[in-house]
Amino acid sequence: MELKTQSLKELYEKDFYLWVLENLKLLKNKQFELVDWENLLEEIEDMGRRYLDSVVSLMAVILEHLYKWENFKYNEYVGHSWIKSINNARNELDTIFERHPSIRKKSMEELSIAWRIAIKRLTRWFEEPQNHHIAKKYFGKLPTEKDFPQECPYTSEQVMEYKPWVDE
Repeated sequence: MELKTQSLKELYEKDFYLWVLENLKLLKNKQFELVDWENLLEEIEDMGRRYLDSVVSLMAVILEHLYKWENFKYNEYVGHSWIKSINNARNELDTIFERHPSIRKKSMEELSIAWRIAIKRLTRWFEEPQNHHIAKKYFGKLPTEKDFPQECPYTSEQVMEYKPWVDE
């Protein structure tokens, strides 16, 4: 089915998959004047952003659990799931960085964003009823975002390598 640029733009909203197929066909046939460039460029930009968002989210998990290990491990039985989570996130990051090496540098520039996400996760973790006693022990209250360091206490190298549980 041959589509004009305007109908491609409409198709973008109605049937994304068909929109992709039609634009791909146009590109393969070098019919560049018919391609829905506006939406295509937006989708390409979104593809890159999704990888970066994924990496930042994984870094936030690592930061959250490193911080918990170093600050809220109140007995020897606590924290094993944090280690597992850190290792899983690092494995996923390694895979992403192997497949997309250029994203490593860009992602490390996003460390402060990952830390802000980690702080939000930490405050929500303390809000869970089973963690109220930990909040009381360490803060005397439920902590807010202001109760955590505003600057990330870890370097990008520590995100990928630091293992405080090994040093014990």
